[in-house]
Amino acid sequence: MAKPDFFDEIKEGLKAQALVSPDTYVSPEVLREFYADIVKPPPVPPAGPRPAVPPGGSARPGVQSVRQTPPAPAPNMRSSSAAPAGKSPREMTWDELANAVAACHGCKLCRTRTNTVFGDGDPKARLMFLGEAPGADEDRQGLPFVGRAGELLTRMICAMQFNRAEVFIANTVKCRPPNNRNPEPDETEACRPFIMRQISLIRPQVIVMLGAVPLRLLFPDVKEGITRTRGHWMDYHGIKVMPTFHPAYLLRNPAAKADVWKDLQQVMAVFGKKHVPSPRRR
Repeated sequence: MAKPDFFDEIKEGLKAQALVSPDTYVSPEVLREFYADIVKPPPVPPAGPRPAVPPGGSARPGVQSVRQTPPAPAPNMRSSSAAPAGKSPREMTWDELANAVAACHGCKLCRTRTNTVFGDGDPKARLMFLGEAPGADEDRQGLPFVGRAGELLTRMICAMQFNRAEVFIANTVKCRPPNNRNPEPDETEACRPFIMRQISLIRPQVIVMLGAVPLRLLFPDVKEGITRTRGHWMDYHGIKVMPTFHPAYLLRNPAAKADVWKDLQQVMAVFGKKHVPSPRRR
């Protein structure tokens, strides 16, 4: 019997998913293009030594020297003037809040970051995921959950019959702690007004807390850790909150995925979604 073609298996999987969520369907043409090999551009030969240019002059007679325009700052590293003066985060609009985060110098993490990580997704999402702190990939790209843990979170979201574009993903702390250590109390406190305002503006129906750091932020009076609280509904000012393990923890402890899947199915039920197991092959 011929071995099934890998691409055909992908198409069959997409058809099955389309029955559950028609808006997530991707055409085979788009998918085939996606899987096509990407041709690498030819390497650029190293430039030779440039001739010295005297002050105010040019490298060669008859050639006008061109003043180099300094590169524009990264989108997530705006100047402090972008932050609205005299406004507290609880009074800011969504755009004002994003500007304030990008310009924040409220703790020592501002000295070592590359980019702040405001969040990603739909600012009117019904489902929000709240993680701990950016890692190296997130710091480089200015987006949350884009490394290995981010890939796993994306799979978790898809398994819940959502996609990343229709949820909102944020971190408790907006700058990467050095060496991916846990945020320190003063760093968490510096970012507390930002995440609180994000939650109040989004006003999601459910928040999934990923790990112990957001648990301590939203529920400082809870003494139990994430192991004891995961899987149990909590309430944050009328918003249903489900604590569960962080994807990075699952990468180190794959056996815990079964517990997390139980937690996520509780969240799915709130939105009327139900996991339908695929029939087992004989």
